[in-house]
Amino acid sequence: MTQPIEDYALIGDLMTSALVGRDGSIDWLCLPRFDSAACFAALLGDEENGHWTIAPAGAAEGERCTRRAYADGSLVLESLWETDEGTVKVTDFMPQRDTAPDVTRIVEGITGRVTVRSTLRLRFDYGHVIPWVRRSEGDRVAVAGPDSVWFRSEPPVHTWGEDNSTRSEFTLAPGEKVAFVLTWHPSHEPRPARVDPYEALEQSLADWRDWSAQCRYQGPYEEAVTRSLITLKALTYAPTGGIAAAATTSLPEELGGVRNWDYRYCWLRDATLTLDALLSTGFLDEARAWRGWLLRAVAGDPADLQIMYGIGGERRIPETELPWLRGYAGSAPVRVGNAAVDQLQLDVYGEVLDSLYLARSTGLASERHAWKIQLALLDFLERNWRRPDEGLWEVRGPRRHFTHSKVMAWVAADRAVRTLEGAPHMPGDVERWRAMRDEVHRDVCEHGYDPERGTFTQYYGSRELDAATLLIPRVGFLPPDDPRVIGTVDAVRAELGSSGLVRRYSTEGPSVDGLPGDEGAFLACSFWLADALYLTGRPKEARELFERLLAVRNDVGLLAEEYDPASGRQLGNFPQAFSHIGLVNTALTLGADGS
Repeated sequence: MTQPIEDYALIGDLMTSALVGRDGSIDWLCLPRFDSAACFAALLGDEENGHWTIAPAGAAEGERCTRRAYADGSLVLESLWETDEGTVKVTDFMPQRDTAPDVTRIVEGITGRVTVRSTLRLRFDYGHVIPWVRRSEGDRVAVAGPDSVWFRSEPPVHTWGEDNSTRSEFTLAPGEKVAFVLTWHPSHEPRPARVDPYEALEQSLADWRDWSAQCRYQGPYEEAVTRSLITLKALTYAPTGGIAAAATTSLPEELGGVRNWDYRYCWLRDATLTLDALLSTGFLDEARAWRGWLLRAVAGDPADLQIMYGIGGERRIPETELPWLRGYAGSAPVRVGNAAVDQLQLDVYGEVLDSLYLARSTGLASERHAWKIQLALLDFLERNWRRPDEGLWEVRGPRRHFTHSKVMAWVAADRAVRTLEGAPHMPGDVERWRAMRDEVHRDVCEHGYDPERGTFTQYYGSRELDAATLLIPRVGFLPPDDPRVIGTVDAVRAELGSSGLVRRYSTEGPSVDGLPGDEGAFLACSFWLADALYLTGRPKEARELFERLLAVRNDVGLLAEEYDPASGRQLGNFPQAFSHIGLVNTALTLGADGS
């Protein structure tokens, strides 16, 4: 039975993550990294593709826990089940790892006597490979090819041959607890050291609370901002500082549709907005690590700059389809990897330059080689900004002269000018970049603006709109009170609006992205609209929209990529970093007037 995307919660250890449903089932887990193959893939198939369910034995199929929440300031999930026999609590978490990833689940009796059942089905390689399971050292060990998982259970477990699962059933009275630990390691290596689940719980709570206590944000949206920052931290790959765009692949932008992509990688487009959110809320170490990842990823020939990289900075992310998975709610194909990695998106040069300028201007100690990299990127962009590209939204249709791409070329030149004006000792020809900035500005205003309708358009010569043009005042291309900015904000709101939220662009008729079907309102764009309303002098409307967006979050404060106002369902990969970055930055914007 397919659960709504918003029925899931996230747990993780800063190297990978898992999704836990309200029915007590972990339906998605990639080990050992975010972008590794899943050993629980029921999210994109069914139970036979791997899951781990812990729930009261009497719970009907699809029954949900009574309520759940994260322990304050942490990523430790607590789910409460109230039954006719009594109440039990399930605590799910992944301790920050020492040598191996552990998924830990603790079940505690609260009232009465409740019988609970655990069902574990391990399926490696995205639900495709059934492992060989044997008993060893009192535990179960599952092995297939390079993967090995140890399963430690305080209650006795039994392996069932007919459905290749490992089960246990136990009854708890008030105050009684049992724990389960699932640990992955390469099958050719010795078993890693065992963790004490109860000590690990206390340490995990302390680790997360120590981290979240650093948040400098104080305002009316403190709970939402803190939860979004914890989510961004959870999507961070600790060894490199890279932040995955989402924890999942192929969650659809339209139920039953084909717009299903793999987002377990790092996008350059997120760089500036992510740094802004981290620096403004006091997380300098995370900002420094993200900038370090960025500099390593973009090093090399500027002509080879990619729009995304692996969480370790890897360049090769080949896209393939997994035909044995039916897709979430029948939304096929399921894809791993992302062919958009090979696209030309000229806006990323502006995003990289903007993020490094932001880091420098807010006090992060600059790297010696960083400015040389930026000059090389500028030199390439100067020669290539006039080319058509696939644009911010990674269209799989023909290349076009996307207005947002040109605006971001202006941003690249502008940040170079600002840098050199503020530090004239640095090498670089300020007049050269000033001339480029002026030329790009004239070009965008002449070809990307429709004077008849009073709005910037999606691409040169089109009548279509693009929510990315809402960023024009934010990046400083035009001031917020410019009539062209106000006209653009009003046009996007009117023509791309969907029950108060905003779509990226129109998918009606022959779509610019070359794909069939539709998609929901894009949550990051809806936050951009709130920012634009505030900047153009409409703070009340901005706040109303922001609070509408807060209401879209699920019961534990998480957001996917998109939202369908008609069905009230979240859509797209989950949880989505871009959405949570938007939430943090808009909360900061709305707090700029002290309210």
